[in-house]
Amino acid sequence: MQIKGIFYFITILLAVSSCSSVKYVDDGSLLLNKVEVKVVGNYDDINVGQLKSYVRQKGNSRWFSSVKIPLATYSLSGRDTTRWVNKMLRSIGEAPVLFDSIGAQRSCEDLRLALRNMGYMDAQVEMTPRMRGPKKMDAVYLLYPGEPYYVRHFNYDIRDSIVAQIIADNTKGKTFIQDGMRFNVNSLNDERKRITDLLTDRGYHKFHKDYITFKADSSIGNKTFDLSLILHQYVAGRDSLSLHPRYIVNSISYSSGNPSDSLIHLRRSVLAANTAIKDGNYFSSSALRKTYNQFGRLQAVKYTNISFAENENSRLLDCNIQLITNKPHSISFEPEGTNTAGDLGAAFAITYQNRNLFKGSEVFNLQLRGAYEAIRGLEGYKNQDFIEYSVESSLSFPRIIAPKFLTNIIGNRYDARSEVSVMYDLQNRPEYHRRVLSMAWKYKWSNEGHHDRYQIDLLDINYLFMPWISDTFRKDYLEDDTNRNAILRYNYENLLIMKWGVGYNYNNGRYAIKANVETSGNLLNLCSGLLNFEKNEQGQYQVFGIAYAQYAKADFDFTNNISFDYNNQLIFHVGFGIAYPYGNSTILPFEKRYFSGGANSVRGWSVRELGPGKFKGTDGNIDFINQTGDMKLDLNVEYRAHLFWKMNGALFVDAGNIWTIRNYEDQPGGQFKFSEFWKQIAVGYGIGFRMNFDYFILRFDLGMKAVNPAYEIDGGEQFPLVKPKFSRDFTFHFAVGLPF
Repeated sequence: MQIKGIFYFITILLAVSSCSSVKYVDDGSLLLNKVEVKVVGNYDDINVGQLKSYVRQKGNSRWFSSVKIPLATYSLSGRDTTRWVNKMLRSIGEAPVLFDSIGAQRSCEDLRLALRNMGYMDAQVEMTPRMRGPKKMDAVYLLYPGEPYYVRHFNYDIRDSIVAQIIADNTKGKTFIQDGMRFNVNSLNDERKRITDLLTDRGYHKFHKDYITFKADSSIGNKTFDLSLILHQYVAGRDSLSLHPRYIVNSISYSSGNPSDSLIHLRRSVLAANTAIKDGNYFSSSALRKTYNQFGRLQAVKYTNISFAENENSRLLDCNIQLITNKPHSISFEPEGTNTAGDLGAAFAITYQNRNLFKGSEVFNLQLRGAYEAIRGLEGYKNQDFIEYSVESSLSFPRIIAPKFLTNIIGNRYDARSEVSVMYDLQNRPEYHRRVLSMAWKYKWSNEGHHDRYQIDLLDINYLFMPWISDTFRKDYLEDDTNRNAILRYNYENLLIMKWGVGYNYNNGRYAIKANVETSGNLLNLCSGLLNFEKNEQGQYQVFGIAYAQYAKADFDFTNNISFDYNNQLIFHVGFGIAYPYGNSTILPFEKRYFSGGANSVRGWSVRELGPGKFKGTDGNIDFINQTGDMKLDLNVEYRAHLFWKMNGALFVDAGNIWTIRNYEDQPGGQFKFSEFWKQIAVGYGIGFRMNFDYFILRFDLGMKAVNPAYEIDGGEQFPLVKPKFSRDFTFHFAVGLPF
C-alpha cells in the first residue's frame, strides 16, 4: 500500500512539473530554462559558484534543484484571470522567466569586472544561447580569464610625516599587499581599510578612506606593474593642505535621551565601566564601537547616541553619551494548552521583570507557573488529576562577580554576565508527588568581534524529593519481584545532584560547534570519606539523609552548512555524548541520560523510541525509562531548498542510536561493544516542510525507518527500506525551529 502511495505521489509530481512550461511564453520571447557559468581553461582559483551571483537573471526556481513545480503550478492556471482557481494557482505559482538580452549584456560586464578585480585584466566574457525547444533556452556564460597580472613592487607614498611614522611602526607582517603577489582589488581594499582603522584608532577623528588612492605603473610590461599607495595630505580649507589633525578626548559627559527625564538611572560606576572612551587619550574608533556595544548589551538601555564636539582653536574633543533607557518594569502573561496522550490540560505563566534592579542594569525575573491536566484511565489509582505549581526567580548581573583569581582568568570580556537562579517545582500526580528545588550560579561571556561564547556553571544544585508514592505504583513498578527495574526505581528515590561544568559555543554561519563537560558529586564524595558520612542500604553515602549522584558527562556537537546559493544548502551534523556514573552512583539520573529518536535526532523514530543498542521495548508503561542510555551518536545529512513564498523543503538521512556503558538486566542488548555497535546504528530518511516566518520556523518532518537494529536480520524486518510497512515505519514530527 505504501509503495503504491509513493508511486502515485511521484507520478503526480512529474505530471505537474511536465506541464507546458512555455504555455505563457509569447511568440518572439524565450523562456530562460537554466543559467550556466563556465570557465574556459584550467583555473583552479576561480570559484564559479561565487561568480554565478553576478548573473542578473536566474531561471525559474526548482524544488530541490530538480523540478520546476512553481512554474508548473502557474502553467496549470487558465487564461481567465477572473476565476478564483486561476488567481490562486498564479499567486502560489511562479510566472515564467523570459530571457532579457540587455540583462545578459550587463551580466557579461559584471562578470568581466569581477575577473578584472581578481587580477585577470584582459578577461573576456560572452553569453552563448543553447536552445532547448522552440521557446526555451539555456544562457551559458563563457569566461575567458587570460593571464593574471602581478605586482612587481609595492611602496607607500605618504605625504604626512607623523602618519608615515605611525604606519611604518604598524605595518611589518600586517600589510595585505606584498611584492610578487597576484593583483587583487580585494587586497587593495583590505589594505585601505587597515590603514584607515589604524589611524582612526590613534586620534585621527576626521580621517577617512578617500584620502587613500593607488597608482599603478604598467610600463614594465610582461603583465607586471609597480603599485604605490598614496596617502594624501589633509584638506584644511579651499586649496589649503596641511598635516592630518590628531585629536585628544578632553571630557566625557552623560545625558538622558528621555525628554521627560533628566536623570540617567544608572550608577556612575556602571557608566564608567561600560565607557571604553577615556578622557586624556587619543580619539579611538575601536573604543567608540566598544562603548556602543557595551551599552547596547545592557537591558536597562534602549538606545545610545555618542557625539563629539571640537573645541575652538584646539584639537580637543568633548564627548557626550546620550542614553535612552527602557522602562524598568514589565509583566507578561502566557497561557498554553497541553495534550499528553489524549489527556487535555492547560497551563499559564506570569512573569515579572525588572531590568535595572540595583541601578546597574541587573535583570531580575520572577515567574509563577501553574498547570492542570485531566488524567483518565488509570486503574487502581485515586481519582486525582495532574497539578503542577512552580516559582522561579533569577538575577543577572552584566559583569563577572567572582573572587579576583577567577576574574583574572576570564579577564575583561565582552558581554560578561553572572547569573544566579532559584526554582521550586511541585508536581502532584495520581501515581506520586514530586518536589524539585534547584539553585544555580553561572558565568557567561564572549569575545568581542569573535563568534565564540563561554559558560561556567560554578554551582548547580538540584534536590529531588518524593514525599508520597501510591501503593499501586510502588507495588507494580518499584517493589514487585517480577518487575524490579533498577533504572525505574532509582528515578523515584530522593536524590541530590550537585554539579559544575564548562561550555563552549562557536558559530560563524558555516560551522557551528558546541561542547560541554560537567561532573557531579566529587566534592561531596571527598567530604564523605573525610567526615565519614552515613550510608544507606544500597551502600551510597548520604548528605542529610539523601543520597547524592556522582557522574561525569561530555557532549560534542558539530554542524557544517554548505551553501550552493541563497536557495540551496547541504547540512552535515554530528552529535556525540557520553556519561559515566561512578563512585556513589551506578545509574545516571534520568534527566542526565540520553534518548534517541524525535524531531532533532533520528527522525524515523518517535522521541524515546529508539535503543539502546538493539533493545526492543515490550512494556509501553516503562519503556520511556528503559529506552535511555549513557552514550549517544547522531549523524545527519539534510538538503534544504526554498520552494515558494515562505515554504522551504528538506530531504534528510539520519543515523544513530544510544547505548549503555554498564550491562543493565532490564536493557538486554543495550550495552556498547566496539565489535557490535556499528551493527546497531539505526538509519532513517524522509522529507520535511518548513514555514519560515522570519521570527520563528514551523517544521513538519515525515520520517521513515530504513535500518532498524531492534529486529533480527533473519526476519527481514531489520531493513524496512527493502520491506517497508507504513503503519510500523512512518513517523510524523512537528517542531518549532530547525533540528540543528
